[in-house]
Amino acid sequence: MFPEAVRAVREAKPRTFIFENVRGLTRERFSSYYEYIKLQMQYPELVAKGDEDWSAHLRRLERHHTGSRADRGLEYSLVAEVLNAADYGVPQKRHRVFFVGFRKDKAIEWSFPEATHSQDALLWEQAHGQYFDRHGVPRRERWCNAERIRARAERMTERPTALPWVTVRDALATLPDPEHGIGDSPRLTGHRFQPGAKSYPGHTGSPLDDAAKALKAGVHGVPGGENMLARADGSVRYFTVRESARLQTFPDSYRIEGVWSEAMRQLGNAVPVTLAERVARSVAVALENSDTTKQ
Repeated sequence: MFPEAVRAVREAKPRTFIFENVRGLTRERFSSYYEYIKLQMQYPELVAKGDEDWSAHLRRLERHHTGSRADRGLEYSLVAEVLNAADYGVPQKRHRVFFVGFRKDKAIEWSFPEATHSQDALLWEQAHGQYFDRHGVPRRERWCNAERIRARAERMTERPTALPWVTVRDALATLPDPEHGIGDSPRLTGHRFQPGAKSYPGHTGSPLDDAAKALKAGVHGVPGGENMLARADGSVRYFTVRESARLQTFPDSYRIEGVWSEAMRQLGNAVPVTLAERVARSVAVALENSDTTKQ
């Protein structure tokens, strides 16, 4: 992906760019390659030579970066950060690293938008607010699959200022049960029950009253149970395509075509719409303010 991303920047020379990828890139064992990716984005015209491997190219990029030459060619100011989609109103704990670059000649100051939601705010709402009553959750089903954090929630004495994380129950509240209710329809596509879900250690699904685990691009047997819903009685079922689209904050009018496995792969590879919009709007405002200042 990254060589093509850098090529696109090199050829198009945009005022700004936004890229997203898995947060695993930021692990310590990948630290050198992570720096290599960032330096390529900062200096897209400094391409690898034919006989140059990535580590040699990295050394040359580092020398270029620390050098004192006035003319560095096409250059970008880069900001990279790991964001959790749940902190921005997405009903899913999806950690991804974002790369945002601004062409140096624009001299734009920018930072990632502040988080608007928090897990603490959700716990407060569940322990001291109206969350369970609002959803009509019977007392015997409250805190199911979440006993380990119930005590923490009940010890809270001050209401957080952020909004609560959006939960699986919040996201799916207006959808009929695909196993027993209305399935696919012209108005609501992709809402067909998919059999075969099973729970086993490390594959237990997403509790209703928490933000979902990150959706994966796999099919049956996805590690961690990220593509399953965990009911209060301990049983599980696969999320439908429409439910998964809701967890990725796609509007219901958005159609995801193909068989269940292919549709889930598309959704598992997608960037949550709400998070993408928050970052992109912030970048757009920075560009607009820069244009206004220079007029």
